[in-house]
Amino acid sequence: MQRRDVIQAGAAMGLGAWTGMALAHHGWSSFDQNRPIYLEGRVVEVKWRNPHAELVLEVPETLRLPSDLAQRNLPAQTAGIDGPALLAKAVLPTRRDRRWEIELAPLFRLGQWQMSEVREGATLSTVGFTFKEEKGEAILRAEYVFLDGKVYGLRSSPA
Repeated sequence: MQRRDVIQAGAAMGLGAWTGMALAHHGWSSFDQNRPIYLEGRVVEVKWRNPHAELVLEVPETLRLPSDLAQRNLPAQTAGIDGPALLAKAVLPTRRDRRWEIELAPLFRLGQWQMSEVREGATLSTVGFTFKEEKGEAILRAEYVFLDGKVYGLRSSPA
């Protein structure tokens, strides 16, 4: 194989890997931001990597909205998020999946929030958004994460 062929093959493989990562990454526009969903449960799997960290959350069969959800204090973000209104609108998911994939922010942003790596077995709750069409996998893009008495806003960096 000539040097030029090796370079072209390497470039093609790199482009293929990047394309695969781009397809696996879901932008905010894919999610129904008019219908915030509340989930809580036990973390059973963690993928702490870019393009964003991911968790698998096992939710109880008897999932309920906490009575104080709308009154929780939220941190300020640089993005214009009306957090209190979002929490007031939060509902339980209509689908009954026991395991949900939770998409967090990129590692850089999690570092800005000083959010340490979530460990398997941790209990957390989150408010976020599902896909506009609730078909396929049970995936939630986290807007807020409540963990160990702290709240993290994941749309943007802290204000």
